[in-house]
Amino acid sequence: MRRGRVTEGDRPAARASSSGNAPAPAAEGAGSRNEPAPLRTEFPFTLPRGFVDHRGVVHRDGVMRLATARDELLPLSDMRVRENPAYLSVVLLGRLITRLGTLTDVDAGVVEQLFAADLAFLQKFYEKINTDGSSLATTVCPGCTHEFDVDMGSRLGG
Repeated sequence: MRRGRVTEGDRPAARASSSGNAPAPAAEGAGSRNEPAPLRTEFPFTLPRGFVDHRGVVHRDGVMRLATARDELLPLSDMRVRENPAYLSVVLLGRLITRLGTLTDVDAGVVEQLFAADLAFLQKFYEKINTDGSSLATTVCPGCTHEFDVDMGSRLGG
């Protein structure tokens, strides 16, 4: 089974800071104004409840990396996913979480032991960092033409 650790073949080439939960804005005055900000590939998170390990230690702070096409395709051949498509999120999150508390070897076995609130949080967090940084879509009211944002709130594997 594939572990949460990332090999060079899976990791996007650029690495960036892991502070904050949203993509970093371009730094002003750093090099040319046309120079893009470095691609941020890892994002910290804090679980609402936390993973309780076999010793009773609670692990709440973690890091998730961006998903690659390979990360999304490989779990589709996993027998657990073939038998139960909802298991896709468990396998995928097990590939993408690079650290959870003091654990650096996070896999589907760890993810399946999370509390439901933590799994739901991670599914939303995955959506946020792997899209444009937000699950919001701008729409227009057909009656008054007022523009407003709607949270699309799609769920991984659901």
